[in-house]
Formats: sequence, structure tokens, C-alpha cells
Amino acid sequence: MTYNLEKSNMVYNPPKNVTVYDTTLRDGEQTPGVTITPDEKRLIAQKLDNLGVDIIELGFPAASYGEQELFKKIKEENLNAEISGLSRALKNDIDKAIETDIEYIHVFIGTSPLHRKYKLKMNKSEIIQRAVDSVEYIKDHGIKTEFSAEDATRTEFEYLLEVCKSVQEVKVDKINIPDTVGISIPRQINQIITDLKKEITVPLSIHCHNDLGLAVANSLAAVEAGANQIQCTVNGLGERAGNASLEESVMALKTAYNINTSIDTRQIYNISESISRITGIKMPPNKAIIGENAFAHEAGIHVQGILENSNTYEAISPEVVGHKRRIVLGKLTGKSAIQSKLDEYNIKLTSKQFKQLYTQIKEMGDHGKTITDLDFRALSENIQGKPKKERIKLVGVSVMTGNNTLPTASVSLKIDDKIKEGAKTGVGPIDAALNAIRDIVKELIDINLDEYHIEAVTGGTNALGEVFVVTSDEKHNKATGRSTSSDIVMASIDAVLNSINKLLMIN
Repeated sequence: MTYNLEKSNMVYNPPKNVTVYDTTLRDGEQTPGVTITPDEKRLIAQKLDNLGVDIIELGFPAASYGEQELFKKIKEENLNAEISGLSRALKNDIDKAIETDIEYIHVFIGTSPLHRKYKLKMNKSEIIQRAVDSVEYIKDHGIKTEFSAEDATRTEFEYLLEVCKSVQEVKVDKINIPDTVGISIPRQINQIITDLKKEITVPLSIHCHNDLGLAVANSLAAVEAGANQIQCTVNGLGERAGNASLEESVMALKTAYNINTSIDTRQIYNISESISRITGIKMPPNKAIIGENAFAHEAGIHVQGILENSNTYEAISPEVVGHKRRIVLGKLTGKSAIQSKLDEYNIKLTSKQFKQLYTQIKEMGDHGKTITDLDFRALSENIQGKPKKERIKLVGVSVMTGNNTLPTASVSLKIDDKIKEGAKTGVGPIDAALNAIRDIVKELIDINLDEYHIEAVTGGTNALGEVFVVTSDEKHNKATGRSTSSDIVMASIDAVLNSINKLLMIN
């Protein structure tokens, strides 16, 4: 390194507005395993344009005939964003871009010792001459030109400055400083931009990779020093660990710096979801801004604060980026969260029913179960549907089954304050338990099981099962019963007892 980082001071001299240069369709497509078809590129380009990005790097025209045709087709759509194409500092590459009738070319050449020696096998003066010739050639065709010194952050600063001054002299429109392998830290990026701005008057851009997880932080450090543009990708897509993510960069500029961009932030979540589906790259749940858990809350004290004032535990409101807040239920859930969910589904519970629901959710959370919205609705509606007066209550049950064992269930019920027990066999543990119940209550009511349905509420091996039954008595009165539990035997017993108690209210 040519910088003494211990003595450097972070400069804060940001511009009022920052240009957003999106390279999702070029650098983002270089994500391992990702290939975007021309039709998908057109769709994404339209979405990026609607989002409000200033410049869309559509691809690499010299890569294929298909890429060249795509540039021509996109031009016909008259998007508001400028359409840029990437080109090496080679006449053939540049000509391929010019043939597409493009209006913006991003041309690059490596400048670091590693690139000079091992990739380009060129000396310093040869690289400067190639850079200058390329910029001049593009400008002679009346095309806007952005120049990148590839691997700039590993380039000796004196030489980097010389390269930048050389292309500035031939009227380059913008100079981009790439942290090509994501090796830099914010202080270094800030100092590079600060020192360049002392002699470079054309707008400076920053392009950071995320190999150390610092792409967004480095991009912001460049803006603090006066960089006018951030190159980024939706969802942080890109080679290796990816690029600076558009959503994080834009929202940090807006929220932490009060710096304007052209982005309609309300569309961020939508385009993130679209690109995730198209590329097949699913975002981690805890991904900032657009992750599934970005605005999810479970802890009771957090939820209580959020319900009073969302600023207590949210840096931004989910609506600002087109996302939604989620109240997650589990072992850390408080009563405020449960009540807010009940209000959401317009479910009214008595205080006794609420306590039952609260206890059930806590118990499920203690067993590692996360309660989804579908789970919650099934649980609460099941409790809501129970008869207010229950003459029969379950005291205990045990079942025995196996390859060489006839399924047997022993059931203990409390009937009008008296404990009664019974045991029966059946074709399975559920059938055995229901047979035992029928035998225990026969002196009080003779029941038939007319219908029995079971289905999983959600997926997974620990999914809740919802049991629905219809029972009838000797007078042909019918009653339904419903119960939800991760234990299907218990759900079946509870559903049958639910329906029996309803029949007893009729008689």
C-alpha cells in the first residue's frame, strides 16, 4: 500500500445528489451460475428504468451477436435511463459497441502491478497510451465515455493519478475507481477519492466488490469524499461475493446522509423479488432492506415498541421500500404481538381463550416451532370455536402401537367433575383413542363419527395438523369439531371432544 492509513483522516465533502449506475445486467450476470436471457434482460431493464436508475449497464457488446442485438432492441424502447455498454480498451471491442448505435460506453483497462505484469504484459506508458487512444476514439464518435482503471485500489496512487489525468486531458466524461477484488477499507477509499479530487475535475465514480463485506461501506466512504456516482447491482449480485447492493446503497444515502438519488424506493422490494426469481439467487432472510426478516419482529418488548411507534426498532418503515412488516410468533412473543395478530384477522377471544392461545404459542416456541400466520389463524380460530362450557375435558391419554402390537389407547376424561377412564384398541392410535372416548361417554351420550378430515396447515415435519370432525348423537343432532396441533392424535381427540361438548349443549 502507498497510503499511511494511520495518519489519514476521513474527509466529509459529499455531493448533494448521487448518480446510480446499475450493472445488474452486466456484472450481476457474472454471478456464478446465473445466465439471463435477452427477454429477461429486456424485462429487467424496463424495471430498472421504472425504478429510476440513471444509467443501466446493459452488457458487453463484444461478447456475442445476441448482446449487440439486445442493445439495438432496448434502444427502440426509449427508456429514460442512459444505456451503457462495457468495453475493453481494444478497438475491436469498441467498434462492436459503436455498431449498436450506443450513446454511452464504459471502457476499462487494468492499471495495478498485477494486471500490468500478468494479465496485460504491458508497461505503464503503454497502458496510458491505450487508455488515451480508446477514450479519444470513442469521443471522436460523439459517444459519452466513462473510463475505469481496473484494480485501481491496488494501483500505486501516483500512477493512478497519472492515468486519470491523461484521460481527463482527452475529455473523458467520467472516471470510475473500481475496488476490483474488494480488498479495500473505507478509510483507504475515502483517501483515494479525496486525493484524486485535488487534480481531477471530471465526475468520479466508485465500483466496489464485496469480498470483505465492505462494498456498501466503501461506496459510501467514496461519496463522503465527493464521488458523484455509485456503481451497484440489485441484491448485490456479482462475481464472487458480489457488488455493492443498490438497495443498501440507496437507502443508506437517503436515511443516513440525506443525499438524493433518482430511485423510487417504493419499488425496491418488487424489483429485488423479480431479479431473485429470474436469476434463481435467493436472498438470505436477514439480508438488509429486502430480506424476509428485514422488518420481522418477535421479541415481546420489540413488538410492543413497534406497535406504539415503529421508529423504536426500525431504521426505516417497510413501506418506504415496498416491503411489509411481519410480527413473528414464537417463544419470545409477547401479548401485544398476539393481540395485534388477532386484530389483523378480526378474531375476538375472551380473556380465558386469549390466555389459552398465549400458553399454546409459548409451548410451541419452547419446542422450536416458529408459528406462521397460517398456524396462528388455525390455532386461534380453533380456540374461538370451542363451546364456552365444556362438560367433558381431557385429563390424559397414552397410546401404544408398533409392528407387533395392536394399537391401544388409554384415555382419562373429566366429566362433570368426575374422572372416568377407559382403554380400547383400534386399527391405529387415533382410532383406538376415539374408540376409548366413545366407550367412556356412552352413558352420557351415544356418538357416531360421521366425518373426519386432516390436513397439514404448513409444510415441514413439525407442521401443524388441522383436524375437522362431524359427530352425531342418537337423536341425529350433528356438531362439528376442529383442533390444531403438531400432535395429530391430540388434535383428533381435542376435535372430537369439541364436537361432543357442542352436542351436550343441544341436549
